Amino acid sequence: MTPARFPEFVWIWNERQDLATPSLHLRMARWLGARWRARDRELLLLAFRSSGKSTLVGLFCAWLLSRRPDLRILVLSAEQALARKMVRNVKRIVERHPLAQGLKPARADEWASDQFTVARGTELRDPSVLARGIGANITGCRADLVICDDVEVPNTCDTAPKRADLRERLAEIDYVLVPGGTQLYIGTPHSYYTIYADAARPELGEAAPFLAGFRRLELPLLDRRGRSTWPERFPPEKVAAIRRRTGPTKFASQFLLQPTNLAGGRLDPDRLRLYEAELDYREGNGEAALFLAGQRLVSASAWWDPAFAAHETRTGDASVVAAVYTDARGDYWLHRVHYLRPSDGGESDPATRQCRAVARFAKDLHLPAVHVETNGLGRFLPGLLRRALAEAGTPCAVRELASTRPKDLRIVEAFEAPLAAGALHAHRGLWDTPFVAEMRDWRPGARGADDGLDAVAGALAAEPVRLPRLPRPPAAADWRPGTGGFAADTEFAV
Repeated sequence: MTPARFPEFVWIWNERQDLATPSLHLRMARWLGARWRARDRELLLLAFRSSGKSTLVGLFCAWLLSRRPDLRILVLSAEQALARKMVRNVKRIVERHPLAQGLKPARADEWASDQFTVARGTELRDPSVLARGIGANITGCRADLVICDDVEVPNTCDTAPKRADLRERLAEIDYVLVPGGTQLYIGTPHSYYTIYADAARPELGEAAPFLAGFRRLELPLLDRRGRSTWPERFPPEKVAAIRRRTGPTKFASQFLLQPTNLAGGRLDPDRLRLYEAELDYREGNGEAALFLAGQRLVSASAWWDPAFAAHETRTGDASVVAAVYTDARGDYWLHRVHYLRPSDGGESDPATRQCRAVARFAKDLHLPAVHVETNGLGRFLPGLLRRALAEAGTPCAVRELASTRPKDLRIVEAFEAPLAAGALHAHRGLWDTPFVAEMRDWRPGARGADDGLDAVAGALAAEPVRLPRLPRPPAAADWRPGTGGFAADTEFAV
């Protein structure tokens, strides 16, 4: 007798349960069966919430065990309870499916709620199916198939440290999987920085998506024409109700599979106007001028929010300096956000190293002034910074300012107006720093990283320094229009 293919296995089970087999589930079943036969070993199944994907994958596990009883399957989920739920589902299918008869073991101790071992001829240390939460220790486990069932949920991805920890834990799968083993991820995206993204996120330092090379099947609730992919359960009126109840952001993520920030952050980096041009400093006819992307710049603001913690350690505050320019139309150009590293500034004490790095920053960007936040340790830095600027031959003033208003309020007030007006340009290089991720994750009252946001907010809110027209001596040329001296003819007959 020819073994049943997976779609047939699913149809028989649904018939025994008096259930219909929707075309959506048949599509999933055909894809999983075809990928298994083709020996594709890295698979990703994305499907909208309540699509029955976990139930179908439970059937997939039972089907595989009916064909290969010696298979070892590890089910990983965000929590142990969720993984145990799938294992219980597989157990019920093995007990009741007519094509899985004879798999239930004789010994009760091999039929637990979080793991079980089917009747098999091979003596193996690991059970047939094992449930584990993503935070559990899986060292020493071996599996032929690892199923990552909803490992990404808000509790595992709503902050940058949690997302980094999730990726680190998922990397352990390589040590669990036997040679030739299969990984199958199933879920829905819960963050713009989802592990399921089909494109790299440069602001995270990614050169490729986390699941690069995985064979993907994406099944959103609505197709390209806006029609429901499961009309029997999700007719148009129900889709409209879900959209209204969940809101556009969550609907796009959980039902259309479009990675978004579910936290509903107020700072959307997609509203930044991207540019790649560099500063163009010119002198001619006794006048200095600074241009950017064809626009004459008229003022500049720079803000340094100092700290002694290194941003690479991801602990404590980062020391960040940001530079913003304004053109004649009133548009803002966020040109640089520099996260100072321990090596910046050469060999000296940490404070002097940072001041030298900021001095180079000011010199390279032709900044007429730098505002230093003097809260905390910043009160000791202005003098050191003035000395570093003098040593570098940089004609840049140092302005000392203390922040007395709540940080969240400063950030909101500085960003919302220019973002809403489409007047905030951002250099492409910012996507290579933590700044864009800070924007996307930021929420008032949250305790996430916001040091880059704070520095940029300070630069946006600081009074811009107008740029002079007449050049200073060569080492101190100033390019701001509207400043400098003017010699008038005073030969009047009095």
